[in-house]
Amino acid sequence: MTQAISPAQRLRALIAEPDGPLVMPCCFDALSAHLIEAAGFPLTFMSGYAVSAARLGLPDAGLISYGEMLDQGRNICAAVSIPVIGDGDTGYGNAVNVKRSVRGYAQAGFAAIMLEDQVSPKRCGHTRGKQVVARAEAVARVRAAVDARDEGADILILARTDACATHGLDEALTRARAFKEAGADILFVEAPQTEAEMARICAEVPGAHMANMVEDGATPFLPPARLGALGYRIVAYPVTLLRAAIKAMSASLDDIKGGRHPHERLIDFAELCRVVGFDDYYAEEARYGTDTPAEELKGGVPAEAAKRGAAE
Repeated sequence: MTQAISPAQRLRALIAEPDGPLVMPCCFDALSAHLIEAAGFPLTFMSGYAVSAARLGLPDAGLISYGEMLDQGRNICAAVSIPVIGDGDTGYGNAVNVKRSVRGYAQAGFAAIMLEDQVSPKRCGHTRGKQVVARAEAVARVRAAVDARDEGADILILARTDACATHGLDEALTRARAFKEAGADILFVEAPQTEAEMARICAEVPGAHMANMVEDGATPFLPPARLGALGYRIVAYPVTLLRAAIKAMSASLDDIKGGRHPHERLIDFAELCRVVGFDDYYAEEARYGTDTPAEELKGGVPAEAAKRGAAE
């Protein structure tokens, strides 16, 4: 019997491919992850910023817990077949907590966990007030994560430093080298401020690097082809979908408040049912002999349900 390929193995294979870079829109729940996969992207990332906003309605400032992130991650990983990288913040404690976090994320189905060197409570990488721990503590976190991986957790380690903002690029590069030497699989130097700095990161530190493309953020917003030429292997868009969703919902609410209805902003009801999985559900229902005759289906939903949805 052929053994299934794990999420971590699939991610390793993607990173090893010669073509690139890997374009990675980031998700915040199972539906957004499902849409990313359906659009044909090869991987996604569970953004801590976006999850904190969508799940709690709170900023990415260390307010969301390990348990809440893990719970959200289980649902996301279960909804897709593509590899998912999980935001593990600072590891939620000391080195022992880091190991527990790595094991928990692996069990939840993540392909990789991102761990950073900020103090707790951490902050979004493109906001004010960041602080990082001492270099030795930062490296110890990565070593603990690598140990958990090597002791059996089937997951990759994405090591992030925010030292650019606090100590300058040279210290960030020193930390990234140390993370690589400690065994990190992917490197992420957050918030470089010029294209020249981005080029130095990839040229001076060996390994697979991730670029973080935040619209209106601190880092130059470059197209994937240019980022690939600089040496980046993964290009993340951490809040693009969240921002698009907020804009669309706010505009629709304005329409309703103004006595209009946002018909032109909406997908039709049959398409909505298809996106959330009713086509597959009814196919499974029919397979096991339940009582939804095929001739009663209209666009993936029962005809009567479609009529009701249109009326609603």
